[in-house]
Amino acid sequence: MNSQPLSEEQLIDIKVSHPIRPKAPSSTSIPAILKALQDEWDAVMLHSFTLRQQLQTTRQELSHALYQHDAACRVIARLTKEVTAAREALATLKPQAGLVAPQSMPASQLAAGGAGGEPMEVSVQVGMTPEIIQKLQDKATVLTTERKKRGKTVPEELVRAEDLSKYRQVASHAGLHSASVPGILCMDLCPSDTNKVLTGGADKNVVVFDKKEEQIIATLKGHTKKVTSVIYHPSQSVVFSASPDSTIRVWSVTGGNCIQVVRAHEASVTGLSLHATGDYLLSSSEDQYWAFSDIQTGQVLTKVTDEAAGVALTCAQFHPDGLIFGTGTADSQIKIWDLKERTNVANFPGHSGPVTSIAFSENGYYLATGAQDSSVKLWDLRKLKNFKTIALDNNYEVKSLVFDQSGTYLAVGGSDIRVYICKQWSEVLNFSDHSGLVTGLAFGDNAQFLSSAGMDRSLKFYSL
Repeated sequence: MNSQPLSEEQLIDIKVSHPIRPKAPSSTSIPAILKALQDEWDAVMLHSFTLRQQLQTTRQELSHALYQHDAACRVIARLTKEVTAAREALATLKPQAGLVAPQSMPASQLAAGGAGGEPMEVSVQVGMTPEIIQKLQDKATVLTTERKKRGKTVPEELVRAEDLSKYRQVASHAGLHSASVPGILCMDLCPSDTNKVLTGGADKNVVVFDKKEEQIIATLKGHTKKVTSVIYHPSQSVVFSASPDSTIRVWSVTGGNCIQVVRAHEASVTGLSLHATGDYLLSSSEDQYWAFSDIQTGQVLTKVTDEAAGVALTCAQFHPDGLIFGTGTADSQIKIWDLKERTNVANFPGHSGPVTSIAFSENGYYLATGAQDSSVKLWDLRKLKNFKTIALDNNYEVKSLVFDQSGTYLAVGGSDIRVYICKQWSEVLNFSDHSGLVTGLAFGDNAQFLSSAGMDRSLKFYSL
């Protein structure tokens, strides 16, 4: 460039990755270039077609794998179900295997027994023996005779309606059940000592409370779900409880432990009632069956359902004589059953919505029923008809019905507490002290006091 001599050191190496070969002379003409482009295009198209084929094959393989996965999931689900069923069957068989010759345990032993070990679990059906039926019949005869002797006279000690109307809240206790899962769902008084109050809570506990001493006697733990029904035994220090965990538990109050678990049902136990003999329990369940169990052995004597109706039972209650009983259903029917024959002898339609509570009067003639239709209906068991309907305020929820021991007063619990005098069916009392729904009510001896429990987890007492 500048006509100066160039030395070898001034030369720079040119680094090339690969030498570019010159085009063949044949590729320099236009037809040759067109042919080369055509070949390139064919190669690209062929490659694209191969890729599409591979994609289609992969799709089919994936689809097949998904079908296989789905089938495997179904097989696993079926096997899991079968394993669960087998385990349940095994759990049922284990206690039966131990019961080769079921011995009747005396009542006193029942109350004291089971102190150390686990409670007995029984779910075998024995059947109603002639001896049991005779025992029920004898008790009913005695009770009917006693009722006729009492006749239509009202006990002297019974609180008069004008005094009852002056009742006010005299005590309220809120610390019986857990505050984290608030609510008392049921209650009962000890018939032989009305100072002892039994409650079942949403916290899964059963509590025995002394009204006079104002202290908790026992807290009974064992249910795995809330406690919806409780009963205090009239003569023994034994209480019963039922729960949606599908078990009925028998507890010793003195021992503070569970002495028996009766597995009579496959679903939530919705109702519990003790027979007048004090030896047998009636239970109703969402599995559509009612069961009659022996509390001393824990055996289920009989289990019956109305196959034609095919509907869950919501509550159950013995008639004072103990030979018939009533059950409420989820489709608003009240069914009356004959215990000895195990047959449905009468049906009372008329409510709308599930039946929430039923109560027989001590006079043996009246039945009070409540459902989710804001009304209480009264039925005459002699004429098998509804003779009175007490219409409550709109959206009133009836949760509890109870007659006093003389059959003179009827208490209704739910959105508030109302007490009616029988025959006239006029309201003599109305309390709205609870901040939640009232779930349990009970009269003291001769209606000397009224106790109530509610979803605000408080237990309240009303008296003069």
